[in-house]
Amino acid sequence: MDLTITAQGLLQVAGAGDAPVLLHPIWLRERLPDAAVLDPQTGQRLEEAAETPTDLRVTAAAHDGTIAFSDGFATRLPAGWLAGAIAVQPHQAQHVHWDGTLDAARFPCADLADLRARPAALGALLAGLDAYGFAIVRGVPIEPDGGLAFADLIGPIRMTNWGGMADVKAIPNAYDLTMTPRHLEPHSDNPYRDPVPGYILLHCLQNDADGGDSTLVDGFHAAAMLRSIDPAAFDTLTRTDVTFRYHDDSAFLEHQAPLIERNAAGDVVQIRYNNRTEMVGRLPVDQLDAYYAARAAFWKLIAPVSPLTLQFRLQPGELLVMDNYRLLHGRTGYTLATGSRHMRQCYLDRDMVGSKRRLLQPA
Repeated sequence: MDLTITAQGLLQVAGAGDAPVLLHPIWLRERLPDAAVLDPQTGQRLEEAAETPTDLRVTAAAHDGTIAFSDGFATRLPAGWLAGAIAVQPHQAQHVHWDGTLDAARFPCADLADLRARPAALGALLAGLDAYGFAIVRGVPIEPDGGLAFADLIGPIRMTNWGGMADVKAIPNAYDLTMTPRHLEPHSDNPYRDPVPGYILLHCLQNDADGGDSTLVDGFHAAAMLRSIDPAAFDTLTRTDVTFRYHDDSAFLEHQAPLIERNAAGDVVQIRYNNRTEMVGRLPVDQLDAYYAARAAFWKLIAPVSPLTLQFRLQPGELLVMDNYRLLHGRTGYTLATGSRHMRQCYLDRDMVGSKRRLLQPA
């Protein structure tokens, strides 16, 4: 690599065939692999970065890796470190958008025994989950806490006011529509929590009633379609905060957020859609008109009869993992007189799933 210093004190790095890269002196300084900057054992920063002089300049850069700064600090970089530091970028998921025609042969799937035996298999499954937003694990013990056999491969489950692993089945005096045999429209879970649970694990124990198929919609794909066909509606759903609320004898949960959330780059990073718990505030009439029209436009894309809906049936011993920031899930109604539908469900936080994926697939 060829190192030169610009008149502004920036470090210019040029490599064979690569366009030159300009590095800000503070950007370079705060990540230097020097024992005075980063703790050698933990890799965590020792210097208070905010106290670094804002007019810091690079004053020397030698081919042997020696770098010096205007405040007198100097260090020697290990061979290859600079190229590695330049190459590091935050993970960018390669989302595969899909609709109701997605072939079952493309579903990310694995057997639990294989995931337990081979870390590479778990890494591949989590990569598929990252790409498609869902995955299916087979061979999960058909017992009440059998789903923990998979969850424990990743990390601790998220505890809620319902505990850890909870039933999803029809019961008398249901406290939630989930606990009835009615159909469930496409929705994301628990948007009234902060943070919203990142991943849903739905473990099938019994599913022999008429009906009760699982439905999935790729919310990111639906949002991209809305952005294309009705940019004003898309913009409205990203700018209008609504209230999601759940209230019973044990909990009063409330959170305000938009139905479609974007990051600073404008990319969609989360879908919140839950007809059962969403209430928009008393906004001016023109804003409400725009919001209701935008919500209706989005609903037309994700409704159960939509071409975007993927429908399949979970079998006992299968566990469905769903990205709760991306997918909208539901089910068809079922008839109790014909059999039973008993699922068990828990949540994993987003950081734990991402951590395990990066550990197993560091590239």
